Order: sequence, then structure tokens, then C-alpha cells
Amino acid sequence: MVEASVAVIGGSGLYDFDALTDLKEVKPDTPFGQPSDTITIGTLEGVKVAFLPRHGREHRINPTNIPVRANIFALKVLGVEHVISVSAVGSLKEDVCPLDLVVPDQLIDRTRQRYSTFFDENLVVHVGFADPFCPNLSNILVEAGRKEGAIVHHGGTYVVMEGPAFSTRAESFMYRSWGASIIGMTALPEAKLAREAEMCYATVACATDYDCWHETEKQVTVDMVIANLLKNVVTSKNILRRVIPSLEERRTCLCSSALENSIITAKEIIPEKTKEALFPLISKYM
Repeated sequence: MVEASVAVIGGSGLYDFDALTDLKEVKPDTPFGQPSDTITIGTLEGVKVAFLPRHGREHRINPTNIPVRANIFALKVLGVEHVISVSAVGSLKEDVCPLDLVVPDQLIDRTRQRYSTFFDENLVVHVGFADPFCPNLSNILVEAGRKEGAIVHHGGTYVVMEGPAFSTRAESFMYRSWGASIIGMTALPEAKLAREAEMCYATVACATDYDCWHETEKQVTVDMVIANLLKNVVTSKNILRRVIPSLEERRTCLCSSALENSIITAKEIIPEKTKEALFPLISKYM
């Protein structure tokens, strides 16, 4: 039974989605532990939606320790096919101003301490990840953001750093030299795991600051990040209200078949215990 077809993963400042009605709360256990917090399931214009606060509602989990595998697996168990992520980022480009929104199309992984796959024992999977965000869902988010009157940058590279400290100046200048647009701490392994779970995944990234490369701007602080992010919370929620009812049940992108030619291990040697634990992910290929 599908509990929700769409999920919203809220980042810093977005700890609830008050547009939902007929609410109930679940916190499913998974082979990877429990998710970041209770998942709220509700309805928006006839669409069942799951909302999950990435850092917990009290913002108590730092980026490295977010139980991302549990989060994505729990959403998969609930029947989710589309995942919309909302996150705070720093800008690495002059024309991406604080309070602008970015819907990125590429990622650079600078994390070092995170589990980035569901398939790390008895089952080898090499999923395609050349284009890490769902293009169809990304296009819909861009259109909705512009209809809300927001400045939305379509495309751009998101550098995912480990954190929790912000960048050094040398790092910030290096990322700029790579042509990256924004920097944050949470898009990975979230996007990679969503691909392994055959979900459509896209991000609304809210620029809160110019990282530390900009000579004429103040040094980035937590207060600055939160103050600017809160200004964008209303816009982000309005975008979600526009997008979620418009998502078609039938997906035409490649996200829904990401595992089809990606499982390398022969089916007959995969232990039954592994098949059982990962059943929601691999059942249609076993």
C-alpha cells in the first residue's frame, strides 16, 4: 500500500510543511536504523505527501551524522517516487545572490565520512549517476519558482562538503575555479541513494551567503545563514504547493529504472537475508 507518492525533505529552517491536511505520523524502522525524525504524512490537493525534517525538528543532527540511508529507505517503504529537497547553500558566483534560488543539475562530492550506497555487502550495484538530479522534476521546480516571482537559476554545480565547519578561503576560491555555483553539506549521499532507490530527486537550494570568497561581503555566520534562509521559507513552501499537485503519477524519466542494468552480482548467489533486507529496493529485479 502506497502511503505517499511525494516526499519533501526539509533542510535548515524548514521543519514543517503546514499545507498538509489529514495528518498522521510514522517513524518506520529500517535495516539502516531510524530516520532523522518522525515522518509526517498528509494530503495536498489529493496528493499524499511525506514530510521529513533532515536534521530533526530541533536541528540536532549535523550533516555528517544524518541517517540518510534510513531516511531514503523509509520513504521508499512508504511508496515515495518523487523527492523534493530544500536546503541552504552558499553562493560561489557573483550572480547567484543571497536569497536567490538554485535548482542544480550537477554535483561534486567532497564528503569523506558518509555511507553512500545501500549495497555495501553481498550485493554489488553500479548505478548510473552522470546526471544526479531528475531533469523532469527540476524543470517543474524552476517553472514554479519563477511563477512565485523568485529569482531561480536553472542548473549549476553544487559542491557537497563534509562540514560541519564552513570552507576555508583557499577551498572557496578553488571551488570557484572549478566553475561551481553553490556549496552545501547535504545533497550527498541523499541524491545518490535516491537514485539507487529509483526515485526522482531534485533540489531547491536557497542561497544564504557568498561563502567566504567575496571580498566586500561579511564573513558567513550561522546567524546570517538562518536569517536569510527564513526569508526564503515562505517562497519554498509556495513552490511546493504549486509543484506537488502537478506531478504526474506516470514517470517518463530514467530514474524509475535506475537499477535495471546496474546489479552486477548474480541473483543466485545473493543471500536470502540480503534479498529480504533490501526487498523494497530490489524486489522487481529478483
